[in-house]
Amino acid sequence: MSSTSTLARPAAARPTRTRPRKRGLHSPRVLWLAVPSLVWFAVFAVGPLAAMFVIATLRWKGLLYEPTYAGTENITKVFDDPTFYAAIRNSAVQVAVAIPLMIPLSFMLGYHLNSRPRGYRILSILYFSPGLISISVTGMVFYGVLSPDGGVNGALRAAGLDTWATAWLADPSTALATLIAIDLWRGIGWTAVLFAARLASLPADVLEAARIDGAGRFRTMWQIAFPMVKDYVRTLTMLQYLWTLFTSAALILLLTKGGPGTSSTTLSYLVYAKAFAQRDLGYSQVVGVVLLLLGIAGMALIHVLLRSPRENPR
Repeated sequence: MSSTSTLARPAAARPTRTRPRKRGLHSPRVLWLAVPSLVWFAVFAVGPLAAMFVIATLRWKGLLYEPTYAGTENITKVFDDPTFYAAIRNSAVQVAVAIPLMIPLSFMLGYHLNSRPRGYRILSILYFSPGLISISVTGMVFYGVLSPDGGVNGALRAAGLDTWATAWLADPSTALATLIAIDLWRGIGWTAVLFAARLASLPADVLEAARIDGAGRFRTMWQIAFPMVKDYVRTLTMLQYLWTLFTSAALILLLTKGGPGTSSTTLSYLVYAKAFAQRDLGYSQVVGVVLLLLGIAGMALIHVLLRSPRENPR
């Protein structure tokens, strides 16, 4: 009887269960906390980016001058300028040489550091220290080392290689290569420490199993460890690509000022030279737009080349 009466009870009398309201990170109250960050991003990231496109259409010498609308005049001026094409060539050489050398060498150094050789803590400090030295100090040190009577030429003369001695920063054939070498000196060790930190999180039993199966050190490094950290390799490659492409102006300003001639002028330095030395903001921002497009295209290419196997479309 009790079961029958329960079944006969109208649905309206049955107790209803109410779903608890969702609270947590997706709560509207919590999402409102992101508004200050979005405003900050819009003002200090999207704002300057939009301003770059606007200034590219202006004839403007600086903040103390009245800007006038120039339309596409700056674009024509840039693409008719041989210096612009020299800067593109130098930037392409810098990226094409520095990144393919820096990333593999850094990965191998990081793998060696992760194996904890004797004195690995001291090695970590030595690897990381070039990245901690300010760019002004770096410029001052290498300006002395690479001068005609500096340490490099002195070592070459002492070794009987007088014909190899040259004014490294004042020779059009060596100025850009010297800057690339300094970038490698600053970046390889710093990136190696980052790789070692990522490799330390790999499961040790996988690497140990590879060694037990007869895989040598080189094979374990490139066929086992490298695919497991490929996402991280891609991220660091993108960062180094952007760093090389966008921040070369500081070292060039300190050491060569884009010379001799235009032999070491890159796009990044050309933006600085036109904006601050020649007071042509419209020209500089057109070059800035080109830099932005090259940065986006380069990151897309790196993403495709270093795509993980699980990301490949079937």
